[in-house]
Amino acid sequence: MPPSIASTQRSWRGYVLLLALACCWSSTYPLTKIGLGSIPPITFISARSLIAAAFLLVILYARGLRLPTDAKAWKLFAQQQSINSTIPFLMITWAQQYVPASSAVVLASTTPIFAFLITWGITRHEPATLLKLVGAILGLAGTAAIIGLDAVSGLSKDVFAEIVILIATLSFACATIFGLRLTEYDPMVVAAGSLLFGGFVLLPVSLIVDHPWALRPTAEALAATVAMGIFSSAFGLMLFYMCLSRLGTLTTNAQGYLRIPIGVGLSVLLLGESVPANLALGLVLVMAGVAAMTIPGDRYGKWINRLRGR
Repeated sequence: MPPSIASTQRSWRGYVLLLALACCWSSTYPLTKIGLGSIPPITFISARSLIAAAFLLVILYARGLRLPTDAKAWKLFAQQQSINSTIPFLMITWAQQYVPASSAVVLASTTPIFAFLITWGITRHEPATLLKLVGAILGLAGTAAIIGLDAVSGLSKDVFAEIVILIATLSFACATIFGLRLTEYDPMVVAAGSLLFGGFVLLPVSLIVDHPWALRPTAEALAATVAMGIFSSAFGLMLFYMCLSRLGTLTTNAQGYLRIPIGVGLSVLLLGESVPANLALGLVLVMAGVAAMTIPGDRYGKWINRLRGR
């Protein structure tokens, strides 16, 4: 196969993975809302992590793979899971008691901007171009348009809780950068090890605080927990590390904007929520932002030359 065709196929496969990741993680919004209806946050997060880990361990066993036993690997798994899931999810869950859901979504959508600033100012592990910054800003504007101006105007009503969400978002951005340290491992191994650590860390807290044996979760909440464990956590985290190794941190972060319209669609379908008035405008801005962050800059020049007939 000619190099140019092979490169194009790899590129498209990477973008398909990015879209699949956005679909997996966008289900987090409606499934969390259903699950938290009768399951406390700590127990919910621990349960979905352990369900996801068990699911991946079965697949790993079938593939003939095993989790590493060395301390170095588990140290990396623990660090990555802490900054990519356990700590930021607990922070956002607490803050959502005081910040409207729509405002929380807008604040949480700043991850690509934080990733850009960290890459541009500190790590410089990949090119942080002006085009990618424009894409991050367009994506944030599209998110605000989809959620509605009320979400933006509702900010600063509880500054401390909003700062907590931004710190959690900064943690997500750092996780996409530090996650590059794990590219030597199979993505499924990383996902299983990280989720197993996260689930067992929160399990004692759940037993002490929530007394899960006394809970009476609904069938819908249990189904949401299992679905979130398999799709959002297991497949989502595996796809996340696959995207990191193929597309880099800034492009992988672009899926944060794709999650918004997909999540809104799932909320309309599963929860019966109304369709946002500015959905079309928001989608245009989001797609423009994602394109700016993911498509290499030299391709724009080639397309322009083709349009000009050169």
